[in-house]
This record gives sequence, structure tokens and C-alpha cells, in this order.
Amino acid sequence: MIKAPEKLVKDDLVAIIPPAKAIDPVYISHAVGILEGWGLRVKLSDNIQSKQHQYAGNDDERISSFQHLLDDDEIKCIISARGGYGTTRIIDQLDFARFMKYPKWIVGYSDITALLLKLHRLGFQGIHGPMPINFSDEGVEESLNRLKNLLFSGYIEPIIFAGDHQNVPGKARGRIIGGNLSLLVNSIGTADDFSADHRILFIEDVDEYYFRIDRMMVQLKRSGNLSHLSGMIVGNFSMMHDNEDPFGADIQKIILDQVKEFKYPVCFGAPFGHEIPNFPIPVGGSFSLEVKKDNVILRQLED
Repeated sequence: MIKAPEKLVKDDLVAIIPPAKAIDPVYISHAVGILEGWGLRVKLSDNIQSKQHQYAGNDDERISSFQHLLDDDEIKCIISARGGYGTTRIIDQLDFARFMKYPKWIVGYSDITALLLKLHRLGFQGIHGPMPINFSDEGVEESLNRLKNLLFSGYIEPIIFAGDHQNVPGKARGRIIGGNLSLLVNSIGTADDFSADHRILFIEDVDEYYFRIDRMMVQLKRSGNLSHLSGMIVGNFSMMHDNEDPFGADIQKIILDQVKEFKYPVCFGAPFGHEIPNFPIPVGGSFSLEVKKDNVILRQLED
């Protein structure tokens, strides 16, 4: 069983930290206002204004700041300020011993996929969802409302989105795992390697070349992580690039080529990733998935 941390209540303390790339303070002040409007108290990490090159402080600063939040029992949720690159540089130096006794929600996506996989391996759910860098984006309100409801209730409303003529119809049940495709592949062979067997795998990515997406999907298949899925959900693949000599396949074809021999449902266009809406999803939670050509329904189940 993958355990969910305790639900939040009014006056709980939550923390914001940039574990990877530095962030403009204007995003933080806006996010603090929203979280306080939810009735929460907000703590900012020690490195919230730090900057070394692209990072929110050097590795030691980010390790120390994150460790402090993990070990603070009063903090009930850690929200990553943004992604970028840098989480995998520090994750092996973090000690989760105190966290495992007093677990808390960790929220983020993109580079934060590394943390979500760490939590999953430790037996805890984390939330793939919007971060403060997105809190002022146009149209983000529904994503934030869903995040608030998930944090305070432990559950989310069914996620229903339009179908795609290339969907592979079917039904599935299982725990959900996934996140940013680059980070999923990057975890293979590490201490946070994962098994997607009997899981519903969801993937998204941004600013990549088609051939690199193909290479990552091939790696997932070669590692065995596509062989025994319950189902696959494909979120946003944003700002994709092609070579001067065209690769010759779009995202749907690249993915379907790697899973065509398997008998599980596959859907495209899920509201997850580097676009709005980016609905929160508890990684490790139990879900049912119904894929049709005209629509898709992802429904959370009770553990």
C-alpha cells in the first residue's frame, strides 16, 4: 500500500522551496497570498532567494534547506516553487528517516518527478501538480481549486477530458505512477528506479526533440516498464522540436509504436504537464481509467 499523508486543516503550516532552479520572488509573494487565502500558514525555505548560476543556491544550500523542511514536524506540506534542473543533484543526500515517521505532502511536477519517485519507493504518495511559478497563470484557477480540495480532503473529482481518434480504448484499474518522461528515464538504474507493473503510467514532457522522445520511450520499453502496465495516460508534450531532416513521427505515433504489442488502454491529451490546466494527481493513489474515442474518465478509488 502506498500511504497518503494526513489531510490539511485550517492553520496548518506549509512550506515553499525551490529545490532546483532559482525563482523570481514575485511568484512567491503571489503564491503565499493564495495559500494564506486557503487558511494556511506559509513558511519560506532558507534558500528561497538564493541564486548560484541557474540554481536556487549551491547544492549544499538546497540540501540543507530541504532537509530542514523534511525534519520540521510542524510542516504538513512542502510545495516546490518550480522545477528546472537540479533536484537529482541533491536527492541522494536527503535523509527521509524523519519524514517516514511523520510524512507530509510534497507537491510539484517536471523536475520534481524525481522526488515523487523517491516518495513512491518509500511507500508514500506525493502530488504531481501546479507549483507557485504557475499560480498566476491565466486559467489556472481550476487546477488550484483541485489542488486545494485534494490537500484538504484527500480526494479529487473525476478527471474527464476529450478523447482522441488515436486512443486505444479500454478500462483499467491500478495505482498511478509517472510524471516527466525525461526524469522517469533518468531514474532507471538509480536508487529510485521504479516498476510500472500493474500501474497506470502517465507521462508528459516539454522542450524536447522528437527523436529524444523516441529514445526515451525505447528505453522505457527495454527496461520492461511498458510490458505489464494496466494503462497509459499521455499528458502534454509541449514545445516539441524536429530536426532539419524531419524525424517522421509525431508524439502519438512515437508512443503507439512502442506499446502496439500490448493490450492495455492508452489515451492522449490528459490535462497534466507544462500547460494549463495542469490538474493535480496523487502519485501512488488508486484509480480507474476508462478510455474511449470520444472521452476519457480517470476516477480516484478508495484504498
